[in-house]
Amino acid sequence: MEPQSFEELANRVCQPCREATATCPPDFVARQLVFLPGWRLVQNGQRIRKDWKLSNFLEGLDFFRDVADVAEAIAHHPDLHLENYRDAWIEIWTHSIGGLSENDFILAAKIDQAAKKYAKTELS
Repeated sequence: MEPQSFEELANRVCQPCREATATCPPDFVARQLVFLPGWRLVQNGQRIRKDWKLSNFLEGLDFFRDVADVAEAIAHHPDLHLENYRDAWIEIWTHSIGGLSENDFILAAKIDQAAKKYAKTELS
C-alpha cells in the first residue's frame, strides 16, 4: 500500500469495507497524512481530525452541509462537531473496522476540496 497525492485521493471512489478489512498500518498512515495538510491522528491513532475556525454560526452550518453532500455521495460519513458557534472539527474513521482505512483519506481529500471556499478560516 503506497500513499497517494491529494489529487489522486480526491479522484478516487470509496470501496465498501467489511469487518475482515484490515486497518491501515501506522507507517502508511503517517506517510499518507503528509498529503493531507491539517489532518492529524487522534484517539490513539484510530481516527484523523481537522479543525476550522469559521466566520460565524451560519457559515459553520453551510460548511457542514457541503461536507454532508460529499459524504452522502460516497456513502462514508464523518463525525461533525461545531462548538463555540464557529469552531468546527471533523473526525473520520471507518466504523466497521474500528480504525483507519483508505476510504478515510479519500473522504478527507474530498472534504478539503469542498472546504476551499472556507480556506481562509482553516486552522493548521
